[in-house]
Amino acid sequence: MDRNSDSCIFCRIVAGHAEASVLYEDERILAFMNTRPINDGEFLIIPKDHIDHFCDLSDDLSSHLVIQAQRLSRNVMRRLKPQRVGLVVHGFGVAHAHLAVVPQHGPDDITSARLGHIEGGEIKYDIERLAKPSREELNKMARRLS
Repeated sequence: MDRNSDSCIFCRIVAGHAEASVLYEDERILAFMNTRPINDGEFLIIPKDHIDHFCDLSDDLSSHLVIQAQRLSRNVMRRLKPQRVGLVVHGFGVAHAHLAVVPQHGPDDITSARLGHIEGGEIKYDIERLAKPSREELNKMARRLS
């Protein structure tokens, strides 16, 4: 794992070669404000080492990262008072593992594009648009992933 990749914006932030609004830092992780937030207060937490996939983080590092996200989420709840705080690892955007912490003011703040449709000229989201697998299919997938 490369500690600093000049082609990665997050590595440039860690190295101090790119600007960031940092809210937490220790020897292994860095938390900073998202420059394109869904809502005010959204931030990202990253490992300082360049690791592409979140699932490639060691158990210890991912635990450390999530625990710090939880601690910082409590500040978000106290100070910004959203209805909920969502934690999202979607794996796209920047090819460097990251956890997005998103203050949520409604159920559409974090959603899948597969839920969306246009109705009356407006984007609407509806969970009923997703297929509902049978219990047998769900059990089969659970066995496959166990």
